Amino acid sequence: MKIKPLADRVLVKPADGEQKTVSGIIIPDNAKEKPSKGEIIAVGTGTKDEEMVVKTGDTVLYGKYAGTEVEVDGVKYLIMRQADILATV
Repeated sequence: MKIKPLADRVLVKPADGEQKTVSGIIIPDNAKEKPSKGEIIAVGTGTKDEEMVVKTGDTVLYGKYAGTEVEVDGVKYLIMRQADILATV
Protein backbone atom coordinates (compact mmCIF):
# COMPACT_ATOMS: atom_id res chain seq x y z
CA MET A 1 0.00 0.00 0.00
CA LYS A 2 1.23 3.50 -0.79
CA ILE A 3 0.39 6.51 1.38
CA LYS A 4 0.29 10.04 -0.05
CA PRO A 5 -0.19 12.76 2.61
CA LEU A 6 -2.71 15.50 1.81
CA ALA A 7 -2.32 19.27 2.13
CA ASP A 8 0.40 20.27 4.64
CA ARG A 9 0.93 16.81 6.12
CA VAL A 10 4.05 14.63 6.02
CA LEU A 11 4.69 10.91 6.53
CA VAL A 12 7.60 10.31 8.93
CA LYS A 13 9.38 7.05 9.76
CA PRO A 14 10.50 7.45 13.39
CA ALA A 15 14.07 6.56 14.33
CA ASP A 16 14.47 3.50 16.55
CA GLY A 17 13.74 4.15 20.23
CA GLU A 18 16.56 4.50 22.70
CA GLN A 19 17.26 1.29 24.60
CA LYS A 20 18.67 1.97 28.03
CA THR A 21 20.19 -0.53 30.39
CA VAL A 22 20.46 -0.13 34.13
CA SER A 23 22.89 -2.44 35.92
CA GLY A 24 22.61 -5.02 33.16
CA ILE A 25 18.78 -4.96 33.13
CA ILE A 26 17.37 -4.62 29.63
CA ILE A 27 14.39 -2.28 29.38
CA PRO A 28 11.50 -3.81 27.37
CA ASP A 29 10.30 -2.24 24.10
CA ASN A 30 7.20 -0.67 25.64
CA ALA A 31 9.36 1.23 28.16
CA LYS A 32 11.71 2.72 25.57
CA GLU A 33 11.67 6.46 25.24
CA LYS A 34 9.55 7.58 22.31
CA PRO A 35 11.80 8.94 19.54
CA SER A 36 11.43 12.54 18.46
CA LYS A 37 13.57 12.23 15.34
CA GLY A 38 12.74 10.60 12.03
CA GLU A 39 13.03 10.59 8.26
CA ILE A 40 10.41 12.08 5.96
CA ILE A 41 9.06 9.40 3.62
CA ALA A 42 6.35 11.39 1.78
CA VAL A 43 5.21 15.03 1.63
CA GLY A 44 1.83 16.56 0.79
CA THR A 45 1.37 19.32 -1.77
CA GLY A 46 0.90 22.12 0.77
CA THR A 47 -1.93 24.64 0.95
CA LYS A 48 -2.46 28.02 -0.67
CA ASP A 49 -1.41 29.67 2.60
CA GLU A 50 1.53 27.39 3.45
CA GLU A 51 4.08 25.98 1.04
CA MET A 52 6.00 22.84 1.95
CA VAL A 53 9.48 23.59 3.27
CA VAL A 54 10.54 20.01 4.03
CA LYS A 55 11.13 17.36 1.38
CA THR A 56 11.36 13.59 1.14
CA GLY A 57 14.54 12.24 2.70
CA ASP A 58 14.97 15.05 5.25
CA THR A 59 15.76 14.05 8.83
CA VAL A 60 13.58 16.05 11.21
CA LEU A 61 12.96 16.65 14.89
CA TYR A 62 9.34 16.80 16.05
CA GLY A 63 7.40 17.17 19.28
CA LYS A 64 7.21 14.17 21.60
CA TYR A 65 3.45 13.73 21.13
CA ALA A 66 3.19 14.98 17.54
CA GLY A 67 1.39 13.10 14.80
CA THR A 68 -0.85 10.08 14.46
CA GLU A 69 0.62 6.59 14.34
CA VAL A 70 -0.23 4.40 11.35
CA GLU A 71 1.07 0.96 10.44
CA VAL A 72 1.57 -0.05 6.81
CA ASP A 73 2.91 -3.48 5.87
CA GLY A 74 4.22 -3.99 9.41
CA VAL A 75 6.14 -0.70 9.50
CA LYS A 76 5.08 2.08 11.88
CA TYR A 77 4.89 5.66 10.60
CA LEU A 78 3.64 9.00 11.86
CA ILE A 79 1.45 11.38 9.89
CA MET A 80 1.77 14.96 11.10
CA ARG A 81 1.36 18.53 9.95
CA GLN A 82 4.43 20.35 8.78
CA ALA A 83 3.87 22.82 11.66
CA ASP A 84 4.55 19.96 14.15
CA ILE A 85 8.12 19.67 12.85
CA LEU A 86 10.52 21.63 15.02
CA ALA A 87 13.73 21.47 12.93
CA THR A 88 15.63 19.65 10.22
CA VAL A 89 18.89 17.88 11.03
